[in-house]
Amino acid sequence: MLILSCMIVVSVTAQSAKWDSTFRPNNYELKLAQFRSYPNAATDIIFFGNSITDYTDWNELLQLNEARNRGISGDITFGLLQRLDEVTEGKPAKIFILAGINDIARNIPDEVILNNFVRMIHQIKAASPATKIYINSIFPVNNSFPARNHFNKDEHISFVNAGLEKICMKEGANFINVHPHLLDKEGRLDRKFTYDGLHPTIEGYRKWVVVLQPYIAE
Repeated sequence: MLILSCMIVVSVTAQSAKWDSTFRPNNYELKLAQFRSYPNAATDIIFFGNSITDYTDWNELLQLNEARNRGISGDITFGLLQRLDEVTEGKPAKIFILAGINDIARNIPDEVILNNFVRMIHQIKAASPATKIYINSIFPVNNSFPARNHFNKDEHISFVNAGLEKICMKEGANFINVHPHLLDKEGRLDRKFTYDGLHPTIEGYRKWVVVLQPYIAE
């Protein structure tokens, strides 16, 4: 197993709760089988992640025929690692990754989440060296909505995002800091960008696209 370098030593908050790397969403195998049945092309632009990636039509949103949705609702970084070969086998042009909030909600330690991103980057480089890698920051949340396990863990979101930026600098990946673009004046996910405090509205997706656009076009 690849180990995250010493640039990240201690999480801002100790995480001692039990956690499970083997969790997979109920529809994980079904979605993965669907993904494996689809054709691949070297021109593909992959959107890889959890429900925030899953819950939109990337072709329609971007008006881009090459966009491919590889999101699975509820997935964690261990699940992404397990199915990354399905993404890299086609040697896609670009991969945009957004993940980590479900790990945080399930008490997976920050350092473990970050190490999984290192593993993903290394796995992509080994399997598809020409693929450009883009890592999105974890989005903010808004705890003024009905309670979720994802709420009130802002310090972990901040810690992981800072770690992701450092990893991208070290590994030669591209860090896309979407997080500050989605905040309200109180430092929470703006209500106009979410319908439940976690998932984006169409306005949230449009704001994300504004941030993504230069990286998609390059």
